[in-house]
Amino acid sequence: MRPATARWRSCSAIPTAGARICSACRRSTGWPRRWSRRFSRLSVGVSITVGFVVDDVQTDDGSSDGSGTARVSRWDVVVVGGGFAGVAAATRLGQAGVDVLLIDANDYHQFQPLLYQVATSQIGISEVARPLRSMFRRQETVRVAISAVTGIDAGGRTVTLDDGTVCAGRALVIATGAQANFFGIDGAAEYSYPLYSLDDAVRLAGGMLSALDEADRLSAPRDPIDLVVVGGGATGVEFAGAAAESLASAVAAVFPGDLAARTTVHLVDMVPTVLGPFSEKSQKYARSVLERAGVRLHLGKGVTAVRGDGVTLEDGTRVPARMVVWAGGLKGRDVLAGAGLPLGRGGRVDVAADLTVDGLDGVYALGDSANITDAKGRALPQLGSVAQQSGKWAARNILADFSGRHREPFAYRDKGIMAMIGRGAAVAEVGPRRWKFRGPAAFVAWLGVHAALLSGVWQRVGAVASWSVGYFTKYRPQAMVAHVAQDLRRGN
Repeated sequence: MRPATARWRSCSAIPTAGARICSACRRSTGWPRRWSRRFSRLSVGVSITVGFVVDDVQTDDGSSDGSGTARVSRWDVVVVGGGFAGVAAATRLGQAGVDVLLIDANDYHQFQPLLYQVATSQIGISEVARPLRSMFRRQETVRVAISAVTGIDAGGRTVTLDDGTVCAGRALVIATGAQANFFGIDGAAEYSYPLYSLDDAVRLAGGMLSALDEADRLSAPRDPIDLVVVGGGATGVEFAGAAAESLASAVAAVFPGDLAARTTVHLVDMVPTVLGPFSEKSQKYARSVLERAGVRLHLGKGVTAVRGDGVTLEDGTRVPARMVVWAGGLKGRDVLAGAGLPLGRGGRVDVAADLTVDGLDGVYALGDSANITDAKGRALPQLGSVAQQSGKWAARNILADFSGRHREPFAYRDKGIMAMIGRGAAVAEVGPRRWKFRGPAAFVAWLGVHAALLSGVWQRVGAVASWSVGYFTKYRPQAMVAHVAQDLRRGN
């Protein structure tokens, strides 16, 4: 049986310019795989040189139309975004032999749940970032394009890149991820540090060290040094706990005098508790761990303004701060606004049960880009597990589309939720029945789960090594500053 994408391929034993060799022809003719790859690259260059076109548009990488004013690249599937959802979809489609173009502005896949540890110098960039091209180096039908997306036309299933190239697909997968949602709060975007990307984490790490260096100057007054974290969800709680630990151990050992003692971490949230999705017992445990670590909680009070020297709360309270870290929420990326998509809660794309967009044939939205519901119509959270599973499921439905089969509604497998609060302290609620445990057992479980979820062997080895050293040596303060400085140089 010929593959579902056969009409986009050549099934001739003697290929023409720009054509690909199907697997059946390779087997029947003994055409070596390595030569098919070389011929494909050569034929692309030849077809561009001699102006070989099909329907006035070249169908391989970086082609142009007959007028010379547009560049169009045609693929079976175009995936926008190299996060959990996009990578999962591209991987599954590539395994099925589908021609996929994966587009991302960055040349790496980031493991977002551990970004707060990069920001607090517990692990390095190499543990949370893996080059996208290396992830797909063994999948011949997946092409990675590193480029910013300037426009999406969902109706036409096309994506425009920053160099003017238009990428068209039989199916379009939107997995652009999310960005910080400042909710229109005065000064939040200008004066706070978000923590939702690798660049954010590197900037935050550098900002924290700069603030401490400034406060340690001989001429600096011995004033309090406050760090405010806005948002009591998992990101805010994990960062606040890690920052408090770093101040109590690494910073105290590196910086002379009373610098660490003068530094305080504040956690602010408009709701009266932390870790909203967790049980009341887990919430109480998290609060007690944070308070023992010296974190000051300001709960039930929303932020109304952010300035360079602190934040103002709803009741008029002023909380001074050298730095403000924003972990207050996410929204869909701005590029979705002009894409002709139905946007709902949080500026995300509303999708049907099968992850398609109503009224737009062959268009899927996944992960943090989409408002996804479960079988009972309840909104699913913006979690890495939801993104990964939605990516795999969308690929399955795309393959069904291509073969004329029916799509199936997304069935999310809820594996539970976890949050790290500090060294030896975590909360976990796992399984559909939410089996709850906390403390060292949850801490070990958190480490094991996150190590397993990292995308590469070396990322797992590096993370486990960093965690082991950190646990037994309290983050080796001498290495902390040099480690962050090295990552900052690599990030610039």
